[in-house]
Amino acid sequence: MSGASPAVLLVCLGNICRSPLAEAAFRAEARKAGLDLEIDSAGTADWHVGKPPDPRSVAVAAAAGIDISGLKARQVTEDDFRRFTHIFAMDNQNLADLVAIAPPDAAARVGLLLDMVAFREGASVVDPYYGDAEMFEYTWSAVSEAARAFMELHAHG
Repeated sequence: MSGASPAVLLVCLGNICRSPLAEAAFRAEARKAGLDLEIDSAGTADWHVGKPPDPRSVAVAAAAGIDISGLKARQVTEDDFRRFTHIFAMDNQNLADLVAIAPPDAAARVGLLLDMVAFREGASVVDPYYGDAEMFEYTWSAVSEAARAFMELHAHG
């Protein structure tokens, strides 16, 4: 996998709020940076498999010019650990769950998404599910900041 373009998987619990927004932010920032990356999202739980993102996530992404309405929630698989170079969890619980299910031959680097952002290391992306539209905006801002930081790191080598 060395020399290959990064492939990024963004993970939250249900794959309907935070990780689809992070996927949208990574796609937008990759396009701006002129990087051709494989980008996907998934959940550690199977509650919403096959369902579209939360309408509030769809609205926030649409306001930024990105259509995520066609995404379908899926659960993380063992193969994801071989397919992706980076797997980013939205919070410590999902990170612990990812570490617990990683196969012995996992190739992906697994970590917290906000570890990409200076002074936000160790922080969680706030789960906006029980919040209002403003919470979704706040989540969008956090995942966008992480996406920009990732692209800056990979655009320069």
